[in-house]
Amino acid sequence: MDVDPAIRAGYRVAHALLRSYWFVRRPRTSGALAAIWHQGGVLLIKSTYRRQYSLPGGYVRPGEDPRRAASREVREELNVHIAPEDLELAYHGTKRFEFREDTLDIYECALEAPPRIEVDQREVWWAGFVPPAQVARMDIVPHLADYLESVGPLGVPG
Repeated sequence: MDVDPAIRAGYRVAHALLRSYWFVRRPRTSGALAAIWHQGGVLLIKSTYRRQYSLPGGYVRPGEDPRRAASREVREELNVHIAPEDLELAYHGTKRFEFREDTLDIYECALEAPPRIEVDQREVWWAGFVPPAQVARMDIVPHLADYLESVGPLGVPG
């Protein structure tokens, strides 16, 4: 029996409930994302519960170092292991997104070889490397748009 559709539905319901809570409470949240680059493309994900594309990442747990959070989230979402010390802070910003003040740190690294990506089809529906010019035409989360503007027209971390 395939339980994946039920789990995806659970993620969508949970996210809708969170958005309702955020609408009422207007909280401040903190997250960390990882911009993983390979041959001029950045690794994007499409979650099962949000329409926008994003970088892999998520919430920073209380007391957790954001760099470690980004590393942990990449491992949890894609089974890609990036050591926290290999990630460099490239962006810090706060945006109103989904009824909350969302502060994000984006850490980046460049890989010489493409990683073996495992998408679980539950939380993450799709993942792949996309050139920045193509990303700019996609429906992306606001922090990602700011980050890509900061890395320049070639989209190469520096």
